[in-house]
Amino acid sequence: MKKFTDIELFAGAGGLALGIEQSGFHTEALIEIDKDAADTLKKNRPSWNVICDDIANISKLNLCEFFNLAKGRLDLLSGGAPCQAFSYAGKRLGFEDARGTLFYHYAVFLKKLQPKTFLFENVRGLLTHDKGRTYQTMLNVFAECGYSVQKKILNAWDFGNAQKRERLITIGIREDLAGNIKINFPAPHEYKPVLRDVLQNVPKSPCTYYSEYKRKIFELVPPGGYWRDIPEEIAKEYMKSCWNMGGGRTGILRRMSLDEPSLAVLTSPTQKQTERCHPVEARPFSVRENARIQSFPDTWDFCGSVVSQYRQVGNAVPVNLAKDIAAEIRKGLENIKCGR
Repeated sequence: MKKFTDIELFAGAGGLALGIEQSGFHTEALIEIDKDAADTLKKNRPSWNVICDDIANISKLNLCEFFNLAKGRLDLLSGGAPCQAFSYAGKRLGFEDARGTLFYHYAVFLKKLQPKTFLFENVRGLLTHDKGRTYQTMLNVFAECGYSVQKKILNAWDFGNAQKRERLITIGIREDLAGNIKINFPAPHEYKPVLRDVLQNVPKSPCTYYSEYKRKIFELVPPGGYWRDIPEEIAKEYMKSCWNMGGGRTGILRRMSLDEPSLAVLTSPTQKQTERCHPVEARPFSVRENARIQSFPDTWDFCGSVVSQYRQVGNAVPVNLAKDIAAEIRKGLENIKCGR
């Protein structure tokens, strides 16, 4: 079996990296600025080269020398830079407009290392951010770096995760290889799991609990229900100013059902506008339950405070989704007609 290599940027707690590893890649290095997340990576994979530093400090180096890699030899660069607003003063919609953003450093890695392929994941909303100009800038930068790209919105629920979580997946192929490699997006699974499938025998773990007042209100909400399913006077008192807002406000007092997938796991378990109450108990999901929903194995431990652990799990790419995407990239690399 060929050994394919990956370097990951903005690695977080390792959801993307773990899925990529499970698809058969060897992780050469991971860069993550958050100490707790970096500690999580180191604890679970002592063999991984985890660099806890600001990517801006690393991107200015001679990257081929730093990673001991010949230019063009790396098989995959992965990661998903947080999306900040770009400056369009020059309206070049390219490298210059991306400066000062974390995405710029992702692009610098591409330009300096020239990996055969890249995987860039982000939120669905990136497609329409600033009327589409932000993502168009990214596409232009990818082209400047020498890559042909393809994109697709994928829902984690279609790929073995008991969660509705849409991500914008962008895959790039270096232009000199574009005629010799084809990468497909993964096909949806026949079976789509629900919470009942992943909440059996979950190991004990840290959990944030509701106040007594909030817990008693959630006990009134049936599984699969929300604020409209309790007495109006109680809902009105709980919602306060939100009561007069427009829209369905379906995230308020939202309780999950065992017979449905979770809504997207969040970085905080108690946000009023986007609540996800446990189906059986009147409490948020625990860290380990959220990790199950994100398809992390039970053996994957998270470091730091309870707040930090929730944030790490919520920010992660679902492992099973990452695995399926990376498996297709690997298939493409295995079928390159030209030599390595």
